[in-house]
Amino acid sequence: MFTKAMIIPTGDELAAGIVLDTDAPEIMKNLLAINGSAEVVRIAPVIDKEEAIVSKIKESAANGYDLIVLIGGSGGGHRFSTTLGKDYTHSSLDMILSDKQEGALYGKNGHMWSKLVIGKLGDTLVFNVPGPYEEATATIKAFKDSYKKDSHNLEEINKRGTTVVVATHASDIVDEMRKRVVMLDHGNIIRDAERGGYFR
Repeated sequence: MFTKAMIIPTGDELAAGIVLDTDAPEIMKNLLAINGSAEVVRIAPVIDKEEAIVSKIKESAANGYDLIVLIGGSGGGHRFSTTLGKDYTHSSLDMILSDKQEGALYGKNGHMWSKLVIGKLGDTLVFNVPGPYEEATATIKAFKDSYKKDSHNLEEINKRGTTVVVATHASDIVDEMRKRVVMLDHGNIIRDAERGGYFR
């Protein structure tokens, strides 16, 4: 579970005040619905320059933020409106994220609305949401629903780096997980298998 989240709006149009950031309050509301005690911060919009975006992501991760949400810069809006800058979110994320996943959102007309990227920078989870309000809202709600669902899944919790200790006599759980099995008898370790199953 994240404890510190940073919201980073991107775009020259936001930084110049041409477009207002209506996404951050909705993102903040959804992140707090996941963890009401988390620290959720929004910084001033970052200009459309890879160096500026990468710098803010790295700075946030170094300051202990374990979740970073970037807003905008993911749909190629500059091709449709001269008020929108070229998108640099993806190239910035490509430069610094490991173990990333990508997906695309398409409109009814078949045109790509937005490319979504999620990945890790060290222990920090980083992902982007589109700039348009409806798309950003749909994306952050999907993240919230998925995060809440997965937070109860032991494997997902373990994949996020948390050690999970399960004390059970349920052989089906032990056999399905196929993780380290330590067997105790009256408080003494009698078996320790790296990838074991239930001892019968």
